[in-house]
Amino acid sequence: MIVNRTEAILGRVILIVVLIATVIPLVNMLSAALQPADTNPTGLTFPTDPQWINFVTAFEKGNVWRLMGSSLFIVVFVVPISLVCATLAGYALGNLRIRGSRFLFIFFILGLTIPFEALIIPLYYEVQGLGILNTQWAVIFPLIGLYMPFSVIWMRAHFVGVPQELSEAARVDGASRWQEFRSIQLPLARPALSALAILLFLWTWNQFLLPVVLISDPLNRTVAGALTFFQGQYSSSIPLLNAGALIIIVPTILVFVIFQRQFIQALLQGAVKG
Repeated sequence: MIVNRTEAILGRVILIVVLIATVIPLVNMLSAALQPADTNPTGLTFPTDPQWINFVTAFEKGNVWRLMGSSLFIVVFVVPISLVCATLAGYALGNLRIRGSRFLFIFFILGLTIPFEALIIPLYYEVQGLGILNTQWAVIFPLIGLYMPFSVIWMRAHFVGVPQELSEAARVDGASRWQEFRSIQLPLARPALSALAILLFLWTWNQFLLPVVLISDPLNRTVAGALTFFQGQYSSSIPLLNAGALIIIVPTILVFVIFQRQFIQALLQGAVKG
């Protein structure tokens, strides 16, 4: 596809505008976090004497280390289990073409249409009945289920694009279904799996509503869910609130920056297949 000069310039202008709109709030938060803790900053102004100690104070008094450990505990279970289940289901729906696969695909699509907030009350009573209310498992199990529709559809989209000739060639060579899946399908699915893992990590790390509703102890929530804890402790200190929020944001930014190549590769792979 040939892109003329006007389209190229317009595309760059749009990207620059989006970049500025994304960076300005972060810069504003940083400027506010560097103000003296007992002040109420207004506007985007950097202090002459930046108070970097605000980040140390927010980290220590806000129990950020423990909160990150709680978030990591939830992520360690949610992301791998979701990837395994979604990969197997996506392979079955996209490559094996099992009986009723079209109905199951529609069923997963319908799962995407259910408002997340509509499930909070049923989930509360469900986890209460299981005896895991106010524990991290009350967030882990629902998140795995809530992520399944998108994850399965994502992986199915990949496996649908894999040529059937590869599977047929593996059969001719005497490979079993499991050997074909492990040796051929999984290596080809690495970009899609990497991108899905990044998305699941970001969504889990930034999960706010479920931890607040299902876990009463703020220190057992995710770091995003513990923002209410920050607000209660530093409600009178805007700089410390901004410092705490930036500390929470940093891991997600680092993960995306480190793995952005895999994420973009998966998106481009899907675009080429389409």
